[in-house]
Amino acid sequence: MAEAASTEAPQVEFAIQRIYTKDISFETPNSPQVFQQEWKPEVKVDLDTSSNKLADNVFEVVLTLTVTAKVADKTAFLCEVHQGGIFTLGNMPEPQLAHAINAYCPNILFPYARETVSNLVNRGSFPQINLAPVNFDALFANYVQQQAEQQKAAQADA
Repeated sequence: MAEAASTEAPQVEFAIQRIYTKDISFETPNSPQVFQQEWKPEVKVDLDTSSNKLADNVFEVVLTLTVTAKVADKTAFLCEVHQGGIFTLGNMPEPQLAHAINAYCPNILFPYARETVSNLVNRGSFPQINLAPVNFDALFANYVQQQAEQQKAAQADA
């Protein structure tokens, strides 16, 4: 009798090895004057992700979260957090691996980055800022769709 395990696909492997803060920056370039103005900020949030293969099946994923608050066209604060994680991602086909690196891992890192931003803003004596959750799955799906459309356009031009 043959072993059933030999015909089965290898088990997908996922593990969080470490979550850490890679870089933090907090600036209040217009203090103390900004504290004298009425607090009606225009808040801009930028997200970016990057990844780096460290070893076989081991990846560093870094989520960069930049929050800029302006009051009357002057920067009240600029907060940037690079939240890193080291993940084991094994036995994944390429589309699943790309999704894990670009959506699943940033989803895990976001609450840590959001908490760091909140703490830094609070320490700068600004009113509390609560960033809304981010749908990284939708962002990644949108990115994949844009890439496919660009490929189609490039093939049509050729």
